[in-house]
Formats: sequence, C-alpha cells, structure tokens
Amino acid sequence: MTAALRCQALVKRYDGDVLAVNGLDLEVPAGECFGLLGPNGAGKTTTVEILEGLLQPTAGDVEVLGMRWTSDERALRERLGVSLQQTHLPERLSVREILVMFRSFFRRGRDPEAVMRAVSLEDKGRTWYEKLSGGQKQRLAVACALVGDPDLLFLDEPTTGLDPQSRLQLWDIVEGFKSGGRTVVLTTHYMDEAQRLCDRVGIVDHGKLIALGTPRELIASLGGREVIELALAPGEQLDEAAALRLPGVHGVRRVAGAFALATDPLHVALPALVDHVRAAGLHLEQLATRHATLEDVFVSLTGRGLRD
Repeated sequence: MTAALRCQALVKRYDGDVLAVNGLDLEVPAGECFGLLGPNGAGKTTTVEILEGLLQPTAGDVEVLGMRWTSDERALRERLGVSLQQTHLPERLSVREILVMFRSFFRRGRDPEAVMRAVSLEDKGRTWYEKLSGGQKQRLAVACALVGDPDLLFLDEPTTGLDPQSRLQLWDIVEGFKSGGRTVVLTTHYMDEAQRLCDRVGIVDHGKLIALGTPRELIASLGGREVIELALAPGEQLDEAAALRLPGVHGVRRVAGAFALATDPLHVALPALVDHVRAAGLHLEQLATRHATLEDVFVSLTGRGLRD
C-alpha cells in the first residue's frame, strides 16, 4: 500500500540538549488509523508536530503524502486536517462563522453546514464559541480539521477531558472519516480508544518506537490474554520466580503494591496460583481477573504507566 507518511531516523533536540525524539522510524499506509501512544514526555506530540510541519526536525527525513515540507508546504497544507491538543478559537464568533472562515483557507473543501451535521453541531450554528460546552468545543476543533476535506487527519489527544457521550461522538466521527479510505494519525492516553479506532499502534518512550503492531498483536506479545491481579496481606510478598513457573502463567509484575500475572489459559493458571498462595502460607486480600490491555503491554515494556 502507498504510504501516507514516512519518517526515517527522525531526531528532535531542544535547547539545553533535551532529546525529545531519538532516531524514530515510522511508516503509516494510506487508509489506516494509526495510534501513537506513550506517557507524557515520551516524544509523541513532538513527533506529530514534525509530521504536521509545525516543527523542524533536528535530523532525519520526513515524507507526507509523497511530499516534503521543505519543497511542498502549500500543497501539503491543502491536504491535511489538524486538531491540536489544545485549540483556542475566537470567543465572539459563532460555530458557523468559524467553519466558514476555516473553509476559506482551502481551495477545495466541504460545505460547513454538512460538517456541522457530521459533528452534531447543526443546532449550534449561531452560538458563540464562548457559549459552547467542552465537548462541543472539541467537536468544533475536529470540524475545523475536517472542513478542508483532508486526505490525512491528525488528532492529538482529541478526547482528553471529555464526558463519555462526547468521546463516543468523536469516535463515530473518526470512524466515518476512515471509512472513506482516508488516513488518521491519533495520539491518545485512552487504551479503549486506541483498541476501538486504531488498525495499528506504535508505542513511544524516551523518543524511540519501542513496539509496533495491531492492538491484538501487541496484547498477544504479553504471552497471556488474561490478567490475574492479586494483593496479599500487609508485609507478605509473592515469590515472582515461583509464580512464573506455575502452569498458564507467562509474566509477573508488581503494580502499586500488588501483582499482575499475564496468563493463558486462565482456567489453568488461576487454580494453580490459588494453590501456590495457600501452600506458601500467604493470605489473599484481593483477587480479580480481566482481559489484557494495551496498557499492560506498555507497563510490561517500560515499567511505568501511560500517565506517568
């Protein structure tokens, strides 16, 4: 498939010798929803801003839609839609006025009225920006990114701070855009969002791409599809090496004073673990099971959570 974007050996170094992106290689095929995940400060937003043409890389090569920012900036601006992490629009302009203004920036684009309907803001056309709720402002920011009828859409943490209903509405917008064969690059802290929307996911930490694959592939890399979480009585410790030798247990890690075990199959691992705890004279305070998630993958790879 044709690559919608590609970067090779990408480096971004800020003043004070802060290395935000450290030799990152990435390729996103056209028509894919690609998720870029990582903790705060991992370099994902810097990477996206370089791909969007908002930052100059210190080193490396960037190609977007077969073009380069150094020679094709005007043509690229016509084909990209960008929704930043934070968007501030004129408070005394109405929703319709803002979309008409953004539409005027492009040679071709979509009817602002149609875009308002697409983001469920058709009844807010005459409402000033300052009167909108947080979810409505976020949907308007995405609408501004869509009104130019882009081939490639960048969404940087578009649902942070939104209520569940607003998040679901934005998910529908993204899925509708992608259904037309266009490309989405999404950064998010929400693992359910990445698993629902993204065809593939890249996990970034310390400016490097440390894992890449479909959500299912990354979860499978844990070695277990189910997770057992247990907490022992105060002062008691699980013998991690012994637990790892139990049938059906593929990984053990500490989580906030408790333990999480990657298991498969669960019906084999769970009774073996309970028997082990009893035989060791330990006392269970909490025991729960759940499906493995992308957050488990990240913690397994880096030893810290996505919000650290």
